[in-house]
Amino acid sequence: MTITILDGGMSRELMRLNAPFRQPEWSALSLYEKPQAIEQVHQNFIVHGAEVITTNSYAVVPFHIGEQRFVADGKMLADLAGRLAKNAVKNSGKAIKIAGSLPPLFGSYRPDLFQAERVKDIALPLINGLAPYVDLWLCETQSAIIEPVSIKPLLPDDRPLWVSFTLQDENPHLPASLRSGESVQSAVEKMIELGVNAILFNCCQPEVIEQALQVTQQVLQKHQAEHIATGAYANAFAPQTKEATANEGLDEVRKDLDPQAYLVWAKKWQRAGASIIGGCCGIGLEHIQALSDYFKK
Repeated sequence: MTITILDGGMSRELMRLNAPFRQPEWSALSLYEKPQAIEQVHQNFIVHGAEVITTNSYAVVPFHIGEQRFVADGKMLADLAGRLAKNAVKNSGKAIKIAGSLPPLFGSYRPDLFQAERVKDIALPLINGLAPYVDLWLCETQSAIIEPVSIKPLLPDDRPLWVSFTLQDENPHLPASLRSGESVQSAVEKMIELGVNAILFNCCQPEVIEQALQVTQQVLQKHQAEHIATGAYANAFAPQTKEATANEGLDEVRKDLDPQAYLVWAKKWQRAGASIIGGCCGIGLEHIQALSDYFKK
């Protein structure tokens, strides 16, 4: 099975370059103040083996930049995020794919904050800004099934759609479930119905992903939908409680998830059927290099 290597977490790499990075704007702050650092991070991930880079549009939502700035700047910032990724690909001279990040619109890990009536107003500026630049759409860190279901009708064309769910990770011994409490099985069945091209799991501990991938493969086989790819890109944080909101502060990175330890998990994901593997928050250049060295050797 050929493995496609994703990039890693943008935010820590911006910090490494001394780019502006703080709450509430999170990684969107560099779009305002130091966009060249974002392009450099993309280039660095490509050099270290990433075959797909993800636009820095994750924090371009009212939750992070505020309602007024989103109305005024949302589409402009999404366009800039797409352009920076495109520039990095052009400068690399490689056939790198760009994934347009469509984040949780109302806060990461917070399915309780979802507002169906506001999805269009927040999603369309992101979609319209990114559309000229991206090769595929990536609904990432989705905590509930309703999130990607609400986005799909707004997408303008038939470019591939990847959907990545985040999982409850307080107790890796419990059955894998989304942060909404919905089962992985029900999420996969709905994604088959939705016609997605890939189902992934991200922004949770690596310990809970293997089981989710195994369930996903079982459901895909049952519905004769093995054409749908699967993948994973975990974070390097400690378990997050149900009350937590991702990116509400700078979480400490686990000391036990160095590049080789992360690779051990990636091998397990591959055995569980994953063909798309990368990293999320706290997974850096060296981790992506280790994945590339192993899976592309």
